Amino acid sequence: MSNPAVLTGEHFMTGDEACAEGGLAAGCRFFGGYPITPATEIAEHMSARLPQAGGTYIQMEDEIAAMASILGASWAGKKSMTSTSGPGFSLMMENIGLGICTETPCVVVNVQRAGPSTGLPTLGAQGDMMQARWGSHGHYEIIAFAPMSPQEMFYHTIDAFNLSEKYRLPVLVMSDEIIGHMSEKVVIPDAKKIKTFERVKPKGRKDRFKPYETTACGVAPMPAAGDGYRMHITGLTHDERGYPAMTPEAQDIMMTRLIGKIQNNLDDIIRTEQYLLADADICIVSYGASARTAYAAVEDARRDGIKAGLLRLITVWPFPDALVQELSRRVKAFVTVEMNMGQIHREVERCACGRAEAVLVGHAGGAIIPPERVYAALKELTKKK
Repeated sequence: MSNPAVLTGEHFMTGDEACAEGGLAAGCRFFGGYPITPATEIAEHMSARLPQAGGTYIQMEDEIAAMASILGASWAGKKSMTSTSGPGFSLMMENIGLGICTETPCVVVNVQRAGPSTGLPTLGAQGDMMQARWGSHGHYEIIAFAPMSPQEMFYHTIDAFNLSEKYRLPVLVMSDEIIGHMSEKVVIPDAKKIKTFERVKPKGRKDRFKPYETTACGVAPMPAAGDGYRMHITGLTHDERGYPAMTPEAQDIMMTRLIGKIQNNLDDIIRTEQYLLADADICIVSYGASARTAYAAVEDARRDGIKAGLLRLITVWPFPDALVQELSRRVKAFVTVEMNMGQIHREVERCACGRAEAVLVGHAGGAIIPPERVYAALKELTKKK
């Protein structure tokens, strides 16, 4: 019998629609949303498709409630997600922090638009990348994907669910209006070929269960409400039982676990693509829609004898510090290409440590960066060497 949650075959669909289909294929059965341009199509698609897969769609009164609803659905045992754009992402930040502190798996999709404030609702940007990393208060770790096509919107939404379930935290999919509204061929494989990860369930005596017990892998098993386990879930600093513990020592133990489960598994989490970097003198660093034109700039540069290559960030967070540091010892310069005024460029500069020059090709948002601008930066750098 076929799986109604997976539309196997070749389709011509937008990135937003592909994202929704990826969520369904990953096992998402709850979506709490609120309409906002240019992410509304994800919620709209889910509202039609989730009932077909036996799931639940709820339109909440605002983005704060939408984020709260998917945290609750996750603790009820369901894979859950929401989608939004810049202003809504800002509103979700407090509850994203709650999801991190309570170690609640879920997926948040941000189809970015130019800001700040209302900005350019119908035009793309990548200006929420630092907000994705540090938008909630306190110190924490986050995982964020940056798809560059509708096909990747499908697969990386599945990846986001898998890492969310594996490491028990909200995972972000940082798309943008260009990818969200772009229509391309999307191939959806048979459900049997789609690898999904399910959260680890607890075993043993229910009266002795500790929802935040420190384990060898750093991630504690997670029951659902109603399974019979004693649980106390709070955003306050808490001990292994989940009970508030208002001491610096408890804070240190909790934060060591929250940070360690990501930092100790970077090789499993970080995803990048390297293109023509083996002999490159100049390394372009880009992600999402901006990477599409960066590829073209590399091709143009190579035809003219400029040894350029591309490091594409598939996961922007955690940032691949070690890889960029290693590249900085063998390339002469970095060129960061992004639709903002240099948010990820600062990370490139930090990791380069002055060993290689770092140049930004960016703007305030509203349009994709043309390959001609990237090529001009590469050409200018060759004149200096």
